[in-house]
Amino acid sequence: MTVRTEFPREVREERTLRIPVSRGRCLAGRMWLPVDSGHDPVPAIVEAIPYRRLDGTIIQDAVTHPWWAGHGYAAIRLDLAGSGDSGGVLLDEYLECEQDDLCEALAWIAAQPWCSGATGMVGISWGGFAALQVAARRPPSLKAIITCCSTDDRYNDDVHYMGGCLLNDGISWGSGLFSCLSRWPDTLIVGDAWREMWRERLETTGCPIIDWFRHQRRDAFWKHGSIGEDPAAIEAAVFVAGGWTDGYTNAALRMMERLQAPRRALIGPWTHVYPHFGFPGEPVGFLQEALRWWDRWLKDMENGIDREPALTVWMQEESTPHPMHPVIGGHWMSVDGWPPATSSRSFFPGDGTLDSEPARDLAHRFATPLTGGLGGGEWCPRDGGGLGPEFASDQAVDDMLSLVFDSAVLAEPLSILGAPEVTLELASDRAQAQVAVRLCEVTPEGRSARVSFGLLNLAHRHSHEWPEAMIPGKSERVVVRLNDTAWRFRPGNRVRLAIQTGYWPMAWPSPETATLTLNVAGSLLQLPVIQETVVAPAPAGPEFAADHPVTVLEEGDARLTVTRDLSLDEVQLHRIDDSGRVRLDDIDLVVSKRAEEIFGIREGDPSSARTDMVRIVKAERGDWQPGTTTRIAVTCDRETFHIAATLEAFDNDRRFLVRQWNESVPRDHM
Repeated sequence: MTVRTEFPREVREERTLRIPVSRGRCLAGRMWLPVDSGHDPVPAIVEAIPYRRLDGTIIQDAVTHPWWAGHGYAAIRLDLAGSGDSGGVLLDEYLECEQDDLCEALAWIAAQPWCSGATGMVGISWGGFAALQVAARRPPSLKAIITCCSTDDRYNDDVHYMGGCLLNDGISWGSGLFSCLSRWPDTLIVGDAWREMWRERLETTGCPIIDWFRHQRRDAFWKHGSIGEDPAAIEAAVFVAGGWTDGYTNAALRMMERLQAPRRALIGPWTHVYPHFGFPGEPVGFLQEALRWWDRWLKDMENGIDREPALTVWMQEESTPHPMHPVIGGHWMSVDGWPPATSSRSFFPGDGTLDSEPARDLAHRFATPLTGGLGGGEWCPRDGGGLGPEFASDQAVDDMLSLVFDSAVLAEPLSILGAPEVTLELASDRAQAQVAVRLCEVTPEGRSARVSFGLLNLAHRHSHEWPEAMIPGKSERVVVRLNDTAWRFRPGNRVRLAIQTGYWPMAWPSPETATLTLNVAGSLLQLPVIQETVVAPAPAGPEFAADHPVTVLEEGDARLTVTRDLSLDEVQLHRIDDSGRVRLDDIDLVVSKRAEEIFGIREGDPSSARTDMVRIVKAERGDWQPGTTTRIAVTCDRETFHIAATLEAFDNDRRFLVRQWNESVPRDHM
């Protein structure tokens, strides 16, 4: 790791850049740019997110954006309307008005005397979505984007649903967004107007998760902002970055296949982080690679990056699963052409075996425990990785509770790249049911590492847009697409296929406990085998600009506790994520955040599933001490989801506003 304090061009910082947009509002930005850009204009790189440039993401921003500025760019961190110190109200994610604002902001930036007229966008998660969605609008100045840990499909490859199954991560994110929407602007920036701006947010914002529950199938609500609906709309050059342990594992390869603009992809072993903060595994020199991308497409420099391999990935092997500190060995490889040259290798489930030939006249009837997915970790381990036990653990215990098929011991290595696919001949004794499928590598000692997994709400077996209930007792052939991966199975180990009738706590269970019957004669596992790989040199090590000055006043805490009440046969997960108290020295502001999440269920009773979430956020600067407490609880019965939410706002610990929501939403084949 290299920290740079000197760059080719001297950098100055503008803490608050005000960008006018429609309806008399201004977006607030933080900008780093070369001192001499007034007479030597530079392209601009924009990151637009709602997470507060002044006191939310500044620690990450400060080591990233000044580095690009020092190499000849105006680097701008922009708060979306209704967040941070920007005017307006933020009502939900990825609304059309957000895209309108950003198109206007890019036009304003491109017209400034310090800008060359060319712009790019960069972002991770929300910022990555924003870059894609704005690129699809084709603003004239936008020549290139870098999107990290994002997706082109907001329904089936986002935090809300997977295979038509409701994800608990989506409820957790809904709780986080609910807290985010109701926070205050900083009096240091907006002056006395802060209270009026904050009250407008508090009184106008809603609880977006309620709308998400009202759209349980892939309808127009989710198609909006899904650039996969029309990938040809994007003409700007696209650099996609991601990680195999992130929740957004599939979009990178899919966008490489479907986008028509110049494109490349970098996929490491990491979770939901920028590659220069990469974990698990080693971080890489993402800022340097991004600079080459910007130089090629924003400055028209012929540096050869557009003639290099389209795809560079970490081929995983020798994984040691752990819920907090996973270790993922392997090597870098590159693919020169596109698509990769893969072939399909089939395995056929039998009597506990995975064979090279299909079995006949054999059926397995199974109903796995509701708590059989405790080793699954979170759908998307969170930013910063390693803050708590969020990753998949050794799968051996979950395997014992599942229908399992093992291959013979592998005599040769087996490398795959892409999406494994499982075809199942299934019958259900209930109209509504789920199936969860895991692909694992098992060592001779019995350690089981999850290679990939997939979920399917069986009502969505034909369509996410038009679900159909199962006909009890009727056998049907269904296909479960597992997450994309790059994995090298080692000689001496076995391939394992594990099948379950649910995957709580990752996914909300079906309304009733279903028993499935698997006919092995119509079932198979297909692996995308890659025969030859080009071993790529390891990327350069990470570089950073200097850290932002902060003082830790109280250390944070992150932990996950699992308890089982034997008298009720109830399992409860209790997660705490406390940031402690940190002072941002440059603005003399103390910030603190605490989140608690509880997931509970009683074995044998899927209607007992529930979540309870609390988030407490506070700022302190002398007598100015705004804060909020938000709560969301989700419960259900067989026919309905019930959502209760509360927002409390505090001024110097005096509660001055309370809002409540109580909604019941019918379950729509969910």
